[in-house]
Amino acid sequence: MLKNVKCARCVKCGKEYEAVPNLTNCECGGILDIIYDYDYIKANLTKEKLAARENRSMWRYRELLPVEESTPDTPLRVGWSPLYEEPRLAEMLGIKKLWVKDDGQNPTASLKDRASAMAVAKAQEAGAKIIACSSTGNAASSLAGNAAAAGLKTYIFVPERAPKGKVAQLMIFGANVISVKGNYEETFKMSAEAIDKYGWYNRNAAINPYLSEGKKTVALEIAEQLNWEMPDYLAISVGDGCTIAGVWKGLKDLYAIGFIDKLPRLISAQSLGCYPLNKAIQENKPWEPMEENTIADSISVGVPRNADKALNAIRESNGLAVNVSDEEILAAQKLLGKTCGVFGEPAGVTGTAALKKACEEGLIPSDATVVSVVTGNGLKDVANAIKSAGEPINIKPDLDLMVEEFAKRGVIVE
Repeated sequence: MLKNVKCARCVKCGKEYEAVPNLTNCECGGILDIIYDYDYIKANLTKEKLAARENRSMWRYRELLPVEESTPDTPLRVGWSPLYEEPRLAEMLGIKKLWVKDDGQNPTASLKDRASAMAVAKAQEAGAKIIACSSTGNAASSLAGNAAAAGLKTYIFVPERAPKGKVAQLMIFGANVISVKGNYEETFKMSAEAIDKYGWYNRNAAINPYLSEGKKTVALEIAEQLNWEMPDYLAISVGDGCTIAGVWKGLKDLYAIGFIDKLPRLISAQSLGCYPLNKAIQENKPWEPMEENTIADSISVGVPRNADKALNAIRESNGLAVNVSDEEILAAQKLLGKTCGVFGEPAGVTGTAALKKACEEGLIPSDATVVSVVTGNGLKDVANAIKSAGEPINIKPDLDLMVEEFAKRGVIVE
C-alpha cells in the first residue's frame, strides 16, 4: 500500500483505480494519472529535510514518487544531472537568464533513464522478471541498461531507422532486440501484441502511468537546483507527450505542497517533420496522426500515445507550441556545443532550437528567465552531429597544407 498515493485516475472518464504496480490504461482506453495525498507529503517532507539528504539521484524525492517504502533504489545513479547557467547564450538570445539542464549525463545518456528506473522499480514490486517496450531508441537503451543492472531481462522493439549508436547500447546491455521493418506506430503495435501474448511487464510510456512519474523528477531537480525560484519558461522536446506531461506533473506537485510559488510556462518543442501535438495546440482542434519525417528520431512520433496529458500540460501552463526545422535543430546542436560545451542529440536540443526561434519571433520577453532541457547526448547519433558541425580538416602531415586549408576555410589563427 502506497501511503503517499490516493489512487490512479483516468484523465478521460475520471474512473479511479487502486495504484497497484502493474497498472495499465483505463478500461475506456484513457491514460491513468497518479493522484497523491499532498497532506501526507507535506507532513513528511520539508525543504530542510530534502537539503540534508546525501542521495544525489532521482530517488531523493521518494515522498513524491509512487514506490513502496521497502522498494530499494535502482542500481544505476539516475538523475541529479547538472544545471548550467549560460549567460553568453542568454545574451545571444536576448533574454535575462538561461539555464541548460544536461540530462544526457544520465547512465545511458538520456532523460528516459528516469522513466526506465521507475519501470524497473515497479516491475520488481510486481514480481516481474521480464520488461518490454517499443521505442525509437532512447527509451529502449535506458530500459535495457537499467534492467540489466537490476538483473531483469528485456525484449525491446525498435523501428529499423533507430540510430546505430542506440541499437549498439541495446545489444551491449544484453537486450533481446527486435528491429521492425516499419515506422514507430507499427513497432508499437507489435510490441503491444507481444506483451499481451507473453505477459511481460509493460514499460511503454503511454500504457504505464508510472513512467511520467519518473520523468517528472527532472522538474523536481530543476526547482531544487534553482533554490525553488522558478523560471518564467521551461523548454522541452516533445514526442509521445510523456516527458512534457511528467514535467508539468512535477511542477504541480511542488506547487501543491508549497515548495514553489509560481509555475513556469512550458515551451513545447516539436520538429516540422512531425508535430501532431503542437499542431493541435496551434489549430485548437483534436490531434491527428502525422508522418514521421525528421532527424530528431527520439521525438519522431506520428501517433503520440500520451496526447491527453501532454495537451493538458501545454494548455494549463499557457504554454507555447513551437515547431522547428531539421536545419534549425542542427544549428541549435552546434550552438549549444560552441557556447555551452553541451553535446546533445537532435531530439535532445530541439527544446533549445524552439527557444531560439521563439526569441527571434518576439514570443519571449527580454526580461524572461528560461530553463532549456537537453534530453539526450549527441554521441547517440554521431552521423547527424557531423552534419551539424562538418568534417574535420583532413591533410597529409605537412604544415604548409594546413595553412592553405586554413586560408580556404577562413580560419583566423590568433
